[in-house]
Amino acid sequence: MISRKQLLALVALTLMWGINWPMMKLSLRELSPMYFRACTMTVGALFLYSWYRARGLRMLPQGAEWQSVIRIGLPNMLGWHTVSILGVKELASGRAAILGFTMPIWTVLIGVLFLGERLTRRVALAAVAVAIAIALLISHEFTALSGRPLGIVWMEIAAVCWAIGTLMMRRAHLTLPVETLTVWMMILTAGCLWLIAGLSEPWPSWQFSGAMWASLAYGAFINYGFAQTMWAGLARNLPPATSAMSVMAIPLVGTLSATVIVGEWPHWQDFVAIAFVMAAIAAVLLPPRAPRLQGKTA
Repeated sequence: MISRKQLLALVALTLMWGINWPMMKLSLRELSPMYFRACTMTVGALFLYSWYRARGLRMLPQGAEWQSVIRIGLPNMLGWHTVSILGVKELASGRAAILGFTMPIWTVLIGVLFLGERLTRRVALAAVAVAIAIALLISHEFTALSGRPLGIVWMEIAAVCWAIGTLMMRRAHLTLPVETLTVWMMILTAGCLWLIAGLSEPWPSWQFSGAMWASLAYGAFINYGFAQTMWAGLARNLPPATSAMSVMAIPLVGTLSATVIVGEWPHWQDFVAIAFVMAAIAAVLLPPRAPRLQGKTA
């Protein structure tokens, strides 16, 4: 049974991660994608390192543990965060969030196709629902005057990277705390992002508006900082159904908050796509109902 404190924390976490999508879009008006990711992830990683070290966690991987950090971090952190920000740049932020959160379905499909997991009716229905959602968004991007269907490709590649990283995380035999793994994946990814940014983007002027600095602070301290610490505390104790509900709500929060933060008004295709993606996530994450026991009559 989830406590009231856990429920409030989960609602806050869902809002934080949902609002982060239009906040990223706001940041990209004044800062290029790779420098944005490099800045926010660096500050967020340092914040988390200080926070967990102050709580007494072992913060330095040892020996073969570095292999786990690098191997899991490549798709789960570098792949997802690098490619998804390219998708956010091309698409409306709410639409990018919808596509990014097809990750749970990709996780299950990859498990079925490559890891010998069983294909169930639920998985098949989820795959069809996601295909319909993607088709709806692709059709609008192609018909819109300023449509950018390439953004959909970026977001689905990012979702697949996240799914692969999730599967690797589930199957890994970790000997270091998950918090330590997360922090070092962020630190190493941030270093790669600074290198990619330096090679592919002009050096920023760093003369930003107040809204821009607020957006950067949000990305660093809320998205990468407080939200990560809250999730680390919740994930161990939440029932799967409750976690699934949070995942399902994040794209909806992102889509609705985008109208206030960046003035993006969703189209009917976005709301229908959200419904299909939420249905797909429910199909693969929510546990099936237990069968009812029929009472005997004398």
